[in-house]
Amino acid sequence: MTPDQIKTAAAALRQAAETGQAIGALRNDYPELTVESAYAIQQINTEHRLKQGRRRIGCKIGLTSPAVQKQLGVDQPDFGVLFDDMGYGDGEPIPFSVLMQPKVEAEIAFVLKKDLDMPNPTQVDVMQAIDYALPAIEIVGSRIANWDIRITDTIADNASSSTYVLGTTPRQLSEFDVRLCGMAMMKNGEPVSVGAGAACLGNPINAVVWLARTLSRLGTPLQAGELVLSGALGPMAPVNPGEIFEARINGLGNVRAVFEPDTTKEDK
Repeated sequence: MTPDQIKTAAAALRQAAETGQAIGALRNDYPELTVESAYAIQQINTEHRLKQGRRRIGCKIGLTSPAVQKQLGVDQPDFGVLFDDMGYGDGEPIPFSVLMQPKVEAEIAFVLKKDLDMPNPTQVDVMQAIDYALPAIEIVGSRIANWDIRITDTIADNASSSTYVLGTTPRQLSEFDVRLCGMAMMKNGEPVSVGAGAACLGNPINAVVWLARTLSRLGTPLQAGELVLSGALGPMAPVNPGEIFEARINGLGNVRAVFEPDTTKEDK
């Protein structure tokens, strides 16, 4: 893609987010779209958000679960940037107006206490850098109509990020089994997704290592205090207004995502 095409694609995604009107798949409009140019599109919109006054507070890793990869037809992870206006508290109502085609997935979040700015970070580097883990629900969304995405589309769209909810039960890595911890996610009390730590690249730590190495290579390493959403532990579930999701991760705790009802229907 040419620099002008990259700028045009980035602007189209921004407009989709601002208007709530999804656009067609970028790969169809730009057959030459590659992973590298998709990240260039993402970077333009990251810089735009930073200039608007938002603050980078971490990163999310996407497409780490074979189940999610199968759902979306992709075969490798990706990452997106988390900003300070994307998080909601456990049980805090999430307005549906900020979402586009939302789906939820349960995962393990990690908060760092050390920078990971060394070349080629190792598993030991990552484990030493993690301060604590939290249960999390990520609400993903797509500015691409009907979730018609491949890996280049989702990378350009900031890894289909939207919002997230963190639990409030911090645990040290030594306090639970990151690989074997079971996950169950309920919607209004009914199970909609199950999985385990091993569903995330074999171990969520592997996902964080992948991210740390990727960002170190790009010159934007993970820093102390940043949050990492490590990737889905099971299949995604679609969201409707007024629904309540609760994720339970063995040894780590619970977290709830509460979605505001559709007030337009109530007014009629």
